[in-house]
Order: sequence, then structure tokens, then C-alpha cells
Amino acid sequence: MSVTDATTETVETEAGTARITWHQAKKARLVLAVSHGAGGGIEARDLKALAAVLPAHGVTVARVEQPWRVAGKKVAPAPKTLDAGWRGIWPALAKPGLPVVSGGRSAGARVACRTARELGAHAVLALSFPLHPPGKPEKSRAGELLGSGVPTLVVQGGNDPFGRPEEFPEGPYDLVEVPHGDHGFAVPKRAEISQDEAVAVITDAVVEWTGSLG
Repeated sequence: MSVTDATTETVETEAGTARITWHQAKKARLVLAVSHGAGGGIEARDLKALAAVLPAHGVTVARVEQPWRVAGKKVAPAPKTLDAGWRGIWPALAKPGLPVVSGGRSAGARVACRTARELGAHAVLALSFPLHPPGKPEKSRAGELLGSGVPTLVVQGGNDPFGRPEEFPEGPYDLVEVPHGDHGFAVPKRAEISQDEAVAVITDAVVEWTGSLG
């Protein structure tokens, strides 16, 4: 899997300096912006896979590092600070003049949902949406997902402790399950699906969904 030919750009936001790693499509019709979760960076397997696969399908991928990651901090700041960083990055994402799909994994998916309508996102891609803290289903964040206000695709691991697919409420979004996947879409060795096949479920779903967006 190759994510070569990338270019990086730093962007100043009120939350600090953010960084965008661009993976350009030759004839782009969309920009897919994806940010990381609270415990990892843009090297996450799903973000790398999307950067490798989507450009061949007319989608430029922008992997976004929030300011706290660029600064080398270990712990993510409060949601309002994450939202401020995303707002500050948005003009650079919109600069190519293409519709922007706002996305991310885990905490990044929450940011995308919370800010989509305000920023004029074309759609939202929510990877491993953290529906609730592990073991605390009563602390639901479904309102953020249901409130995105734009076409939304959720890609969720079948064994995600932050919310399994069957826990998600009915709503105006699409949901694709990665069989046996955990919060990072890792699958156990004994599963009938390999790790590469699990990642292909993600990329195939996103290719099909982005192709359906008007």
C-alpha cells in the first residue's frame, strides 16, 4: 500500500499550528479531509489506506493533524478546542474549490459531525464513531452523529467497545460494519476475515459512497 507523492502544509489556527498531508487525485472531484483520534495520529491503518486508494477514484485525500499532535502532546484537548482547530484548517481544505467531505476517526469523527453544517461540509465520513465510552452505553453521543445535517457514512468495527454497529440508533446515515474489527479496525487472527480484507471493507465502502455523492 503506497501513500507516496504526498505534500505537507502547515496551517495556523487559534488552537495552534495544524498540519495537512495532501494525497492528490489527478482529476479530483472531491476532497476527503480526515483527522485522527484522541490517542493516535494520521498513521492509523484506515487513514493510510484511504490515502492510498481514494486518489485513483477522483478523491484527493487530506490527512489532518490537529495542533495538539503537531505540538507533540500526548493527550487531546477539550472538544471545543478540537472544533476550533478544525475550523481553522477548513479554509485550506476548501481552497482547491472542490466539495469537501469532512471526516475523521473516533474523536475526529465527532469533530466532523459537530461542525459539518456550520462549515458547509458536503458530507461526513465517521470512522469508528465513539458512540459511548467503553462500558458506559448510557453516556451516548448519538446526538452528535444524528445532528450532522449532511449525508453521513459510519464505518464501524463489529467489536468496537466504543459502540458496536447494532447499538447505533436509527437515523439518516449509512453504516458499514467491518466484521470483528475493534476501535482501530484490528481483527483477531482467528477471524474468518484477514486484516487486509478488513481494510478493504473500509476502502471499498468509502469508494462506493464517495462515488454516489452528487
